[in-house]
Amino acid sequence: MPTFTAADGTELAYHQRGTGDPLVVVPGGPMRASAYLGDLGGLARHRRLVLLDLRGTGDSAAPADPATYRCDRLVGDVEALRVHLGLDRMDLLGHSAGGSLAALYAARHPHRTARLALVTTALRPLGLRASPQDRLTAARLRQRRPGFEDAFAALRAWLAGEREYGLDVAPFFYGRWDDAARAHAESEEAQTNDDAADRYFDPEAFDPPATRAALSALSSPVLFLAGELDGGPSPALTRRAAESFPHAEVAVQPGAGHYPWLDDPEWFVRRVTAFLDTAA
Repeated sequence: MPTFTAADGTELAYHQRGTGDPLVVVPGGPMRASAYLGDLGGLARHRRLVLLDLRGTGDSAAPADPATYRCDRLVGDVEALRVHLGLDRMDLLGHSAGGSLAALYAARHPHRTARLALVTTALRPLGLRASPQDRLTAARLRQRRPGFEDAFAALRAWLAGEREYGLDVAPFFYGRWDDAARAHAESEEAQTNDDAADRYFDPEAFDPPATRAALSALSSPVLFLAGELDGGPSPALTRRAAESFPHAEVAVQPGAGHYPWLDDPEWFVRRVTAFLDTAA
């Protein structure tokens, strides 16, 4: 397992899968170990995935200062990884909450960003986040599935703050709820640093007007990939986020939820690979 040292001395780990040109991958959660990404549905057959364990997650050490869990503070770790890998410019993929970190990296280091893929991410740095109504609207697309009424009631209670998140809510995050999806959902708690997650989206981490201004000058191609059945973010919210990037395209994966590489790996890999093969 390779490691490198962040600017503050924290030892960070990353995992490599596949061969070929590197694709640096920033996990979501927030603050979930990169193990949940697997090989991104087989994307490792086309690119060498460099899966970063953010500080305090997976095989990376916890920092001395918990304030460094803040999303904007983590940009330095991504840059330290680029330097460690010896890359002049890098292709970057961020999933969910990791997309916020990847976008902040591109805003701060535009000349180091070759291509940017943002998968099912609402972009808090732009002041965008999924609303409870977005999630309920997306959930209703599944209303013909067995057990919908009980699951929908649980989702509504969770969104209202009346109960904790539980496995009965998890099916709304997947395009299909099978054994693989259940195992993926069940692994989340053990893979997530809850204290770090609470600090990740600190409002002080973001300055939406400044970020929009920086991203408006980004010359790199950007792919936003949304899941048709995802409510956080919905395809509509994804399109709003894409408006802040001058060279962005939006792809909506049919039948997919928040983890599209699990729902239809072939579709996901084909679309992401096509984007990564474009000139940067």
